[in-house]
This record gives sequence, structure tokens and C-alpha cells, in this order.
Amino acid sequence: MTTNIKLIILPLCLTALTLTGSARAADDQLDEATKARVAKFEQGAASVDVSHYPSGIQENYEVFSQKCTQCHRLSRPINSDYALPAEWERYVKRMMHKPGSGINGGDAKKIFDFLVYDSSVRKKAMVDDKLAKATPEEKAAAEAKIKEIHAKYEK
Repeated sequence: MTTNIKLIILPLCLTALTLTGSARAADDQLDEATKARVAKFEQGAASVDVSHYPSGIQENYEVFSQKCTQCHRLSRPINSDYALPAEWERYVKRMMHKPGSGINGGDAKKIFDFLVYDSSVRKKAMVDDKLAKATPEEKAAAEAKIKEIHAKYEK
């Protein structure tokens, strides 16, 4: 019986290690400018104090923390120069499709909501700067999405 369990568990563990390793190995495929940009992000804070955020956003932060560290340091998205909902939507969709991420549709929505909410609070100056440079349509869409997420969690 013990041998049979080992025969089942060992391949599962090896698969998990391979998937995680291949996700991290994808960083080796980046051009030098992107590698430098990512390295800069990863040198910053590795967590966010969410104690003053609404409870739903705090729960989403837990999903974000658990899922996103499967492939990279949490400091990467926390310190990135992404701030607008459209940027986070593209980023989360891209991460969702990486091998080993384990991010399903429900997780992706929670991660997206956290990132948009967090950016609108912690990166407010960056959001404002990007909105000032956006087209009227992009600005309206971003503001509407930010407002929607705040309304959803700040009840």
C-alpha cells in the first residue's frame, strides 16, 4: 500500500515542480529591457498592508498572494507600473494562461478586483497621471470600472 501511494504522489510532485519551474523559466525568455524593468519591481515591497481595505478586498488579497507567488515574487505586481483596470485585465489574463499558475476564472476576478482597488488607493498618483494621458473613452471606462469595484466592496 505504501509503495502504491509513493508511486502516485511522486509523479504529482514532479509535475508540480516542473510546472512551477517552467513558469519561472519563462522569465529567461524576456528581452533585457523587460528583465531590468521586472528586476526593479521585484526589489520593492513584497506585501501590502490591507488592514484598512474592505473585508472582501482583504480576502481577494489572500487569493492574489497565494496564486501569484506560484510563478514569481509578489513584489513584481505590487511595485509594477500597471495601475489602470485595462492594464491589470491584460496582466491577469496573461498570468492565468501560464503553466503552473493555477488561476481559474473565479481566482482571476478576485485578483483583478484586488489589483484595481489597490492601485486606486496605493497608486492613486500613478492612476491619476495615466488617466490624464488617456483618451476620453479610456478614461471614462477606467473610472467606471474603478467606481464599480469600490461600490462592490465598500458597502
